[in-house]
This record gives sequence, C-alpha cells and structure tokens, in this order.
Amino acid sequence: MTWTPFALKIAGTMVKVLKTAFFACLLFLQAPPVFAVNLDDFGRQAVKVVVIDPGHGGEDTGAKGPSGVAEKDITLSIALKLAEVLKESMDARVLLTRTSDVFIPLEERTAFANANGADIFISIHVNAAANRDARGTETFFLSMDATDEDARRLAAFENNADPAGAALFTAGDDLKDILLDMASTRSHHESSALAEAVHLSMLGRAGREGRGVKQAPFTVLVGATMPAVLVEVGFISNPSEEKWLSSRKDQELAARAIAEGVARFRDILTRRGGLIEISGKLTQN
Repeated sequence: MTWTPFALKIAGTMVKVLKTAFFACLLFLQAPPVFAVNLDDFGRQAVKVVVIDPGHGGEDTGAKGPSGVAEKDITLSIALKLAEVLKESMDARVLLTRTSDVFIPLEERTAFANANGADIFISIHVNAAANRDARGTETFFLSMDATDEDARRLAAFENNADPAGAALFTAGDDLKDILLDMASTRSHHESSALAEAVHLSMLGRAGREGRGVKQAPFTVLVGATMPAVLVEVGFISNPSEEKWLSSRKDQELAARAIAEGVARFRDILTRRGGLIEISGKLTQN
C-alpha cells in the first residue's frame, strides 16, 4: 500500500488528536473528584468582607420627608443595624463607608470597598417622588442604560449630590464605553443576582411592596470590582412611609431583610461553586 503525502498528513493529525485525548483521559482519571470540594467551606469563604454604604451625609442631606426627616439619618441608622445583624449572622468582616454624619464623595465609597477587598457592596438609600402616594422598595445594580425614566431621574438626583461624581455621566463617549465594558463583566451579572436576592427578602421578610429590580447609572456603584447594589428602602416623601422608615423597629426589620438577602446570595454562590449564570437570573433550588 502506497501512502500519498496528503494521506500521511491526515494520519499524522489523527495520531496527534488521539494522543491528546489519551493524555486528557489520564489527567481526568488522576484528578481529585469534584465532590471532594467542601462547599460549606466555600460558602463561608465566598463572602469574607461586606461593605455597607449609608447614602449621603454631612451637608448632603439627601431627600427630606414631609416632617423634615433627612434621608442621611435614616440610611445611617439602617446601615448600622445591618452591620450588627451581619456580624451576628455571618463569619465576615463588616465595614461601613461612614459611621457618623459626614460627607463622603461618591467615588471614594466604592474605592474604599475595593481597597478593603470587599466581596459585596451595599449602598442604602431612601426614595422621594412628587407623588406623595408613591411607596415600596426598589433595588438597583449598575448600568449605563436606566430601566425606565423614573430610574434615570433617581440616578441623576443621587449623582448630583457630588458634582465630581455626576461629571462621570456627562463625560465623552470614550469614558462611557469604558463604563459599559465594566458593566458587562462578571461582577455585573453577580450584582444582578445580589439585587434580586436582596429585593426578594425585602418583599418577603419585611413585607415591602416591590417596585422591581432595576438598572441605572449610579455613580456610587461605578468602579466596584465586586457585586454591588443600591437599595431604595422606601419613599420618605410619603407620610406613612416616612413614619415607617423612622421607626427603629421597622429599621431593624429592613436591616434583617437585607441581611437575609446577602445570606441568600452567599448560598447561591455556594450552590454555583462561586459562579453566577450569565443570564444573571436568580434560580431557586
């Protein structure tokens, strides 16, 4: 039998493929089984550091309620309670961007989270609307494109608290392209799952009316290298909601609901082996 040059080339390629497959099989057989991984240990390691960001502060009061209650005071109170709940319920280091009535520039908040190797970043806020009947909870993650006009207006209001931060979203196309690239990374998909987990807990445990998980260009979320969300706990412009938000008992309830959402997200990481599906959708197992 005479082999042509072409046939010899094909045969050589087939031998290489078979050798590669053979050695791949050997590596697979020698590798430790996947079920040897202790997922409980992974779950504890998946969330080691949580950074909580009480919105506004100092001269930046945020929104104000009909009776004069300031957003900055409610966000700090809920954040401090959330920190205590997380310290009690999770084996994690819990940090706050502020623990008193001081102003912190927006970009420094996520920079603080990045510098401390945070695994989760949660910014606490309360909402306001011209319609005094508006009520309920909204949970956001970062996107250059807002879910709707209300989300766009809300992000513009929050961003205007810091002129330097607001300038990010009036910059040129090159910077916006960079932000878009950042928003399409794995942390963006994980932020979506975290937002969904926290939102469901706010509805279930705290009994809040849900206004949805949404996307918006919040400066305070820009640059976060970890899953990051912004929670609008309620509407301070609604007299009954202002009263609810000012109640220590209900602030504790909101804090425990957010903490439950964080734990739910940690459990998702555990079940996924540290990976979130590309769809960013939360699935119940």
